[in-house]
Amino acid sequence: MTQSADTALTIWLTGLSSAGKSTIARSVCEHLRAQSHRVEWLDGDLIRQRLSLGLGYNRHDRDENIRRIGFVAELLVCNGVIVVVSAISPYRATRDEMRALLPNFLEVYVNAPLALCEERDHKDIYRRARAGELEHVTGIDDAYEPPLSAEVECRTGQETVEQSVAKVLAAVERKLGSASI
Repeated sequence: MTQSADTALTIWLTGLSSAGKSTIARSVCEHLRAQSHRVEWLDGDLIRQRLSLGLGYNRHDRDENIRRIGFVAELLVCNGVIVVVSAISPYRATRDEMRALLPNFLEVYVNAPLALCEERDHKDIYRRARAGELEHVTGIDDAYEPPLSAEVECRTGQETVEQSVAKVLAAVERKLGSASI
């Protein structure tokens, strides 16, 4: 299937570490690719390793990381690609900046209580933050500003991955039109 810039969009998943962003993003990408869409996944962890190496976790560096992700997303969207971003993106103002930058922006709030995120903490981030080994950990000693009007909210402590993915795909269908999905 040939995609044009008007059928592309950015699906921006935001939420705490271990909320389920990457899990949902992976499945959304699989579903869209199965429908012959051109899709790229920009994962926050991978971007930090490849494009934002050297940036820290203070507010300035976090904002710069998000702007870099947004720049790459903009290039891809302008070339007809559906871009799925999974990044904590803790600050509302920077997410709003991305909404203004990127045409056809779909914000997905991956909402999980901090206690559940700490249980799922496979990277050991929360434990290390609570032990004083890490600073600027979103949800512990750095703020997370939840979206005020995300197009989709996935409550990963209450719904299955499949239910969350179905919500995102339904929003994509509404955004692009049923003929596109």
